[in-house]
Amino acid sequence: MITRTGVTVAGSAVILLLAGAWADSPEFVILGFACVMALLVALTWLLVRPRLSVVREIDPVRVEEGAVVHAMLTVTNIGRRRSTPSVAVETVDDSRVTVPLPSLAVSENFETVYTLPAFRRGRYVIPPVTLDHADPLRLFHSGRTGGRESVLSVYPRVHHIDPLPLGGPRDVEGPTSANSSHDGVAFHSLRAYQPGDDWRRIHWRSTARTGELMVRHNVVPNEPRHLVILDTSAKPYSGSSFEEAVRVAASLCVAAERVGYPVACGTTADLEVADGEAAALDLLSGVQCSAVDRGLPSLNDVLREVVSTGERVALSVVTGQADHDQLMELAVLRMQFPAVTLVHIGQADVGALPGVVTIGAGTSAEFEARWNQLGRP
Repeated sequence: MITRTGVTVAGSAVILLLAGAWADSPEFVILGFACVMALLVALTWLLVRPRLSVVREIDPVRVEEGAVVHAMLTVTNIGRRRSTPSVAVETVDDSRVTVPLPSLAVSENFETVYTLPAFRRGRYVIPPVTLDHADPLRLFHSGRTGGRESVLSVYPRVHHIDPLPLGGPRDVEGPTSANSSHDGVAFHSLRAYQPGDDWRRIHWRSTARTGELMVRHNVVPNEPRHLVILDTSAKPYSGSSFEEAVRVAASLCVAAERVGYPVACGTTADLEVADGEAAALDLLSGVQCSAVDRGLPSLNDVLREVVSTGERVALSVVTGQADHDQLMELAVLRMQFPAVTLVHIGQADVGALPGVVTIGAGTSAEFEARWNQLGRP
């Protein structure tokens, strides 16, 4: 592909040759042929394309918004001759990063680490690196891709907040299931002895009855699951308040996971939830508000799908400036959950709902301060 410089040289060649013929000026003709020769030499140079293999690694692949992301590029000359200097080009969102590559001997490697542009929240598919090969005068250039595409998840900024209210202390002798974590203090069932089991857990009465060593299978009791629902309808938000609400939802998820409680995150736009901190942050990385999303009126449908009958769930709902009639539905839902929390973002002064922990803040940073102050004496 010809560059702007190449177009200028080609245009100059035509003008000089025509001017030399019209004015019978050998100087103009010589200059015109010099431009033509430069173009021919550049094309010949371009034909000698280096054969390079490219490996690009991005670390880490999941980062908080605003964090520094590094990429490591490894280039190897797999051709039969020494490669000419070239340039590797990264295209990230709307930004471009150029990495100069030196001349490499046969089978020689070149490694370099560079910083990618700061990212906004989102899920980015970064295309393969483009190797830009050009002549020394930059009259022509050609590009080909190398390596593989990479996926980068940029999750929202997380504030350090206290854990969600559970509606009571942990129950160390609470309900259990086969999926509960092992080595707790709650008795779940009897099972056959396995090498390495503690002899103190042998149930001698069952052992005598069955003729086989039987041990108590103790587990960690099931804890209330923290369910964080983000209102993704467009109506309650204005300006940057939706981004602030996403940060609040992420902070609530991380706070629960930090103290060992199971956590799940969902939106009013989907009848599925992401279980665990990593999955929740991935969900919140790409979430967007929508004008067709019903918002809080769809909360009943979401909870009916993701909450099992009899399951203990501490519910937290993050929204913007919601209508009072929609909020009254949360007061009705309060009887189904051990704890319900409502967070308004973009609205500092909010009215309280019966049995619902309600907090309002203009930004996620203001929410952090008010939330931690609320939970501390």
